[in-house]
Amino acid sequence: MNFIIKILKDFPSYLWSGWSSIASILLFIAFWDMGNQIYGNLVLPSPLETFQTLVTMLQNEAVWTEINITLYRASVGFGLSLLLGSVLGLLAGFFATASMMSRPIVSILVGMPPIAWIVLAMIWFGMGDETVIFTIIVASFPIIFVGALQGTRTLDGELKEMAESFSLPWHMRFLDIYFPHIFSYIFPAWVSGLGMAWKIVIMAELLATSDGMGALLAVSRSQLDTPTALALVSIMIASLMIIEYIILEPIKREVELWRD
Repeated sequence: MNFIIKILKDFPSYLWSGWSSIASILLFIAFWDMGNQIYGNLVLPSPLETFQTLVTMLQNEAVWTEINITLYRASVGFGLSLLLGSVLGLLAGFFATASMMSRPIVSILVGMPPIAWIVLAMIWFGMGDETVIFTIIVASFPIIFVGALQGTRTLDGELKEMAESFSLPWHMRFLDIYFPHIFSYIFPAWVSGLGMAWKIVIMAELLATSDGMGALLAVSRSQLDTPTALALVSIMIASLMIIEYIILEPIKREVELWRD
């Protein structure tokens, strides 16, 4: 509880440190506008036209319903992959036999193209939430699993010996000695897994469902409605950045205070 209060108390500092990110976004928009002037509205609508379309879309309750559907699927899929990947990765890291046995399975999951998982999931589960959520899990799980595994396997042997020599309880060893090191590996894996989950949910919805933001993107593609497609992409990017920079980044900074 105190950890959450500390994050909320220091939240303005996180926002202040985001000015560099805002500057890079503005630079990106400037290049976007330049591309519009070169290629025209059909190929690349202007930022102004896209944002006007975005504002109009966000005033439609049906669009919010589709956004909520996508957020639900992405949250459930990523949450399950985060839980399974972190726990199983930590366990495999602490046991060498489990680490060796998991290697071929992880290689299969990493090497399998997401589109192949989507096709298989459509055969197994049909056209619905299960297909999307399953695909997110199998695509994000190996990324998080490997991050947790590497964080555990690279623990300094001297730290382990020190903890054993002082006969520290297991929970103190993990939280005070092991976790800060493991977190430096597992957090980037969480962020990568989140990005993968967000890409997969849109792809799976576009191919396997009739609702969600992916389905809206499919409709805009069939109608050659480029402003709507770019507005949907803007929503996707904004949602991902909010989750990463407003939720995950403050947690990372608080956990890694020991580096300072």
